[in-house]
Amino acid sequence: MKNKTYWIFAILAISVLAITYGFTKPDTAKDKPEAMDCTETAKTSGESQFKPTIENKNTPPINKTPKGMVWIPGGEFSMGSNVEDESLCSIKGVTKDAAPIHRVYVDGYYMDKTEVTNEQFEAFVKATGYITLAEKKPTIEEYPNVPVENLIAGSAVFTPTPAKVDLNNYMQWWSYVGGADWRHPEGPMSSIKGKEKYPVVQVSYEDAAAYAKWAGKRLPTEAQWEFAARGGKTGELYAWGNTLKPKGKFQANIYQGHFPMEKGDTGEDGYIGIAPTAKFAPNGYGLYDVGGNVWEWTNDWYTADYYSTLSQNGEIARNPKGPDSSYDPTEPGLPKKVQRGGSFLCTDQYCTRYMVGTRGKGDYQSPANHIGFRCVQ
Repeated sequence: MKNKTYWIFAILAISVLAITYGFTKPDTAKDKPEAMDCTETAKTSGESQFKPTIENKNTPPINKTPKGMVWIPGGEFSMGSNVEDESLCSIKGVTKDAAPIHRVYVDGYYMDKTEVTNEQFEAFVKATGYITLAEKKPTIEEYPNVPVENLIAGSAVFTPTPAKVDLNNYMQWWSYVGGADWRHPEGPMSSIKGKEKYPVVQVSYEDAAAYAKWAGKRLPTEAQWEFAARGGKTGELYAWGNTLKPKGKFQANIYQGHFPMEKGDTGEDGYIGIAPTAKFAPNGYGLYDVGGNVWEWTNDWYTADYYSTLSQNGEIARNPKGPDSSYDPTEPGLPKKVQRGGSFLCTDQYCTRYMVGTRGKGDYQSPANHIGFRCVQ
């Protein structure tokens, strides 16, 4: 089976890999420090300062909290990041889309404690007969110049490299795998049996939105996601505080070791690859895994300058819902949605977007085995 045809890379793989990283990083392999040599605290800029979070004092609108959800009071907070570097290894400039820090107000809402799990998504599929994007075979009408034998259902899967590689080319560790879908996250020989409590992955934005609608919920706005992830705290680097490893202990499922090599993930945080939900301490609002494990779709279209637009008049943005359309100057023709939280592949060698104010982005039609979601109501 041909897994790396032109259409795969041009239509799917490129957009999937732009999903979480959203850029191609310069890298000097001979000078780049290993993870163990990186500083633990990212460099921040003093140009913008966080102001205190002011939580609403209102009570939940219903007497009984929906199962599996927590009440987020909403309120006014400083949104964004003043981190100068993408990674703790000080690669500069690529978090600019999370600046400037600006004041935002959101009303209260309920939010899922965890990312939607395999068993929850399976219940949706059984009830509705829903077929995800990764399960649908591309048609000759969609791709008239592609040989029929190459039109196979599948999705992008992280594929470790046999040796160290230049991190400038992310296609080295991603492959389009026929038969990869939410039931088979890493390809047809993989399974979610025994992984009912793991977050569902290989879901596109549209798949996630369909589940949310069925459940009587919706996907969070980017502002709702960040307010909730901060847990009532003001301007901290991570959902758990300002230190990556309080008392020497990891607080999220992220990548340690030599990225992206085979057996490169040392699993110092307790997990190699994806982890079940709720295996790390929750944040101040009782939310699990808002840093690491899997990226989470939000409802907002992505534009690189959206924060600048919101902050132009100096007023507080009230319940912002994102721009009306998407524009990423690095891939102008590819509509993208904002993703948040980072994943088990985030590493201080390459991408530390488990930092709570930073942003991810991805083609809304591109699933992968490190992307999931949670809902609000």
